[in-house]
Amino acid sequence: MRIAICPGSFDPVTKGHLNIIERSAKLFDAVTVLVMVNPNKTPSFTAQERADFLRRVTGHIPNVKVDVYTGLLAEYAHNVGACTIIKGLRAVTDFEFEFQQALTNKKLNPELETMFVITDPEYMYLSSSMVRQVASFGGDVTDFLPDGICKDIVERLTQGRAKE
Repeated sequence: MRIAICPGSFDPVTKGHLNIIERSAKLFDAVTVLVMVNPNKTPSFTAQERADFLRRVTGHIPNVKVDVYTGLLAEYAHNVGACTIIKGLRAVTDFEFEFQQALTNKKLNPELETMFVITDPEYMYLSSSMVRQVASFGGDVTDFLPDGICKDIVERLTQGRAKE
């Protein structure tokens, strides 16, 4: 069985993320969407909340599962027998960081490959940080977020917003 991992912080998951996940699921027998816990970041949502959002928006894809992990991605991949890490790229600026990570993961786990998937053009501008910023100022983010989770995400991101 060919297992791939789509890792990320998914804070929150966007339509761009979902697009990469759906396309990856067509290429592999099984895809694990892995919510990575980065101790250097302060997320807006807990890892379990992010995993729940992902489960809700990937429920229609039978070969996708969601997991949460704190630690090295190369180690997780080895433990679950994954052969490939899938990373979505929006622009050339994404590549430099992702390339560095891919080389590090390959050094840590020589059996592991990294596959870069270029995002569909309609999502090239989309990032979780942009969604958080727009929502925090009361902007409409419904076009950026998958159906079924938008309300929950907007409620959290607009909490404490001053009303004028």
